[in-house]
Amino acid sequence: MRTVRATAAAVTAVTVAGAAAVAAGRFASDAALKAPPGRPLPTEPRLTVHGTAAGRVTLTRTLASVRPGSYGLAGNGSHAVVGPVLDTVPHPPDSVVRRLERVTHGTLEPGDKVRLTPSLHIGDPRTALGLDCTDVEIPGELGPLPAWFVPGARDTWIITVHGLGAGRELPLNILAFLHGLRFPVLDLAYRGDPGAPRPPDGLNHLGETEWRDLDAAVRHATAQGAARVVLYGWSTGATMALRAAAHSSARDRVSGLVLDSPVLNWEATLRALAAARRTPSPLLPLAVRAAQGRTGLYGDRIDEAAHPERLTLPALILHGPDDLVAPWAYSRRLAEHRPDLVTLHTVPQAPHNAMWNVDPSGYEEAVRRFLTPLM
Repeated sequence: MRTVRATAAAVTAVTVAGAAAVAAGRFASDAALKAPPGRPLPTEPRLTVHGTAAGRVTLTRTLASVRPGSYGLAGNGSHAVVGPVLDTVPHPPDSVVRRLERVTHGTLEPGDKVRLTPSLHIGDPRTALGLDCTDVEIPGELGPLPAWFVPGARDTWIITVHGLGAGRELPLNILAFLHGLRFPVLDLAYRGDPGAPRPPDGLNHLGETEWRDLDAAVRHATAQGAARVVLYGWSTGATMALRAAAHSSARDRVSGLVLDSPVLNWEATLRALAAARRTPSPLLPLAVRAAQGRTGLYGDRIDEAAHPERLTLPALILHGPDDLVAPWAYSRRLAEHRPDLVTLHTVPQAPHNAMWNVDPSGYEEAVRRFLTPLM
């Protein structure tokens, strides 16, 4: 009897432990599959505002808060823009002072919790940048997709599409630059974004299904007179661009790809985001399996779009070795295998989605050189 009871207890313990592990893997996978649009990723630490003065803000000192460049500063109901670190301003050793460019929404008060974000602007192209724009609705697979259209003189359109940890405000960082080159720009919101249809399962599929919304945008652009289209994606938006270029019914109109911080291996990205949630290393494989079970994601279906042999269009990749979300090694490998089509512009010290933030002039010059033959 004691042996039976001990065996039953052991089986129960194993079952409970197994169920707990599965639940933990499911929770860990939420870091990627339920990443809210426009909210900083878990790789970005929470910072405390220690004080503000004319043209400067004092923040908690971390590896993130001393990065070079300009960033949005997102808090609870507030948004500001910070510039470079001001090393000459006196400050405690556990803090850092950055130039405060502007407060775009709400207020910054000592004690506020904030995170750095690559999005410098809030609002639409008209309110944020003073550019003429039109709100359009694109017929999508799941319903109408909202987009901002900024007109331009050329017959080559650029379609911008954000990815993880961002919303359609992110492309506003480079929209004035693209407008200066006279490109019409269509800035797309896709399934799961505010105002767009909800995915049937409520989950982000890391580009595997979302690319169909970009396909709809390509078909809309060609129907509205675009002779050619350049797809410009960040993060999983870059994944969507690769998928659309390979599978869109209008792919013959796609003339080039601009890929910023591209997610070329979804398993590596999911592991990185789960680890940022402090998931123990032994549970990271469970997070991957949970994601596969919940979404049907499998590496071969997503990775094939980025396979060097499948690439047929010129592509500019803007990426760097300090991206903790989308490993740079995959971008470097793609560029090394297809030097005939791929140009890699490396940006050091830049976090995910923030290649432009670190070096705007170098970034824009790389984009200008790439786009010039496609005009």
